[in-house]
Amino acid sequence: MNSVDSSGVQTPSRLEGKGKAIVVCWFLGLGCLVAWNSLMTIADYYYVLFPRYHPSRVLTLVYQPFAVGTMTILAYNEAKINTRKRNILGYILFFLSCLGLLVLALATGGKGGVGNYIGVCVLVAAFGVADALVQGGVVGDLSFMHPEFIQSFFAGLAASGALTSGLRLITKAVFDKSDHSLRKGVVLFLAISTFLEFLCIFLYAFVLAKLPIVKYYRSKAASEGSKTVSADLAAIGIQTTESQSAIDAKIERLNNKQLLSQNVDYALDLYLIYVLTLSIFPGFLYENTGSHHLGSWYSIVLIAMYNVWDLISRYIPLIECIKIESRKGLMIACLSRFLLIPAFYFTAKYADQGWMMFLVSFLGLTNGYLTVCVFTAYPKGYKAPEQNALGNLMVIFLLGGIFSGVALDWLWLIGNQKF
Repeated sequence: MNSVDSSGVQTPSRLEGKGKAIVVCWFLGLGCLVAWNSLMTIADYYYVLFPRYHPSRVLTLVYQPFAVGTMTILAYNEAKINTRKRNILGYILFFLSCLGLLVLALATGGKGGVGNYIGVCVLVAAFGVADALVQGGVVGDLSFMHPEFIQSFFAGLAASGALTSGLRLITKAVFDKSDHSLRKGVVLFLAISTFLEFLCIFLYAFVLAKLPIVKYYRSKAASEGSKTVSADLAAIGIQTTESQSAIDAKIERLNNKQLLSQNVDYALDLYLIYVLTLSIFPGFLYENTGSHHLGSWYSIVLIAMYNVWDLISRYIPLIECIKIESRKGLMIACLSRFLLIPAFYFTAKYADQGWMMFLVSFLGLTNGYLTVCVFTAYPKGYKAPEQNALGNLMVIFLLGGIFSGVALDWLWLIGNQKF
């Protein structure tokens, strides 16, 4: 039995499909970063192939300008963009790029060289474009739905890192003593990533749109003047007509400048979270932690610990009593994380690997927790078109923080004789 809300749209009485939607959103988040995390997790392979080119730093620096540039253009035009086509195109591009890296790994036979490195860089740039298409599109779409959907999406983002790290540990243990062990692990990684991207195309195109609770939120968004959901509704046979109330809602909608001015602290929170995280992860962990008892396992274990704690922490805000909702509290927490920079410096220089593992775990814990706290706080009190626009704006600052962090990560190389 359904009820009718104030906008005249039928509300599912028991939120039918909520559990399925949460699972689908988790997989969509997984697909958004599994390709990139696979690339970062197998960075030791690229260090063998391209030892002089700082792969973890250079590939990240190639990725981010395309992600930020594309995301800025999309955010400026978000109200006119067909979200369904945008997200499906993004996952298709992820799929083709992963497939391209797989073919490149097989075709080159594990050989290095500038030509192969350029090929990898081109495909990584495609990852950046796909990330902007998907992350901004899905976050904008989920911003006007149930808060648990966006939490699940960001948990899926972190799960991609945990999954790839776990697989990397397994493949290193299995193939470590065999011929071409690194290449075999890479081929397995890229094959799994390619399959997961294909799965995401199917889930978004044919599963998510048909869930009753998603249909409800998108119909409600359409009644509030949103044009971005029209194609998703049309795909399941729901035609939308622009009523006078929808026209009025669109006229009264806050523009991007107004939305940003009202939420600039949340935007800065995300920028600060990721500029700090990416100034340390992954480049510092691969190149600046020195040699330890774990040998070639050390950087892989550090990456895995970060990813696992990043995943766990994204579920902590579901416990309301320990979730930070104060805007001032979030800003203080984000600024406080910068104390990790001297902590990492002195730990790498003077402390043992146990302290480094602790710091990396804390970095992941705070990164995931604060990300979810921010993304579940800002959309409240706005109409659906405004929430969609805010979602896109927030992703710009997130990606901008990543880009800045990646650039600042090079400062760790000052005074390093290997640079």
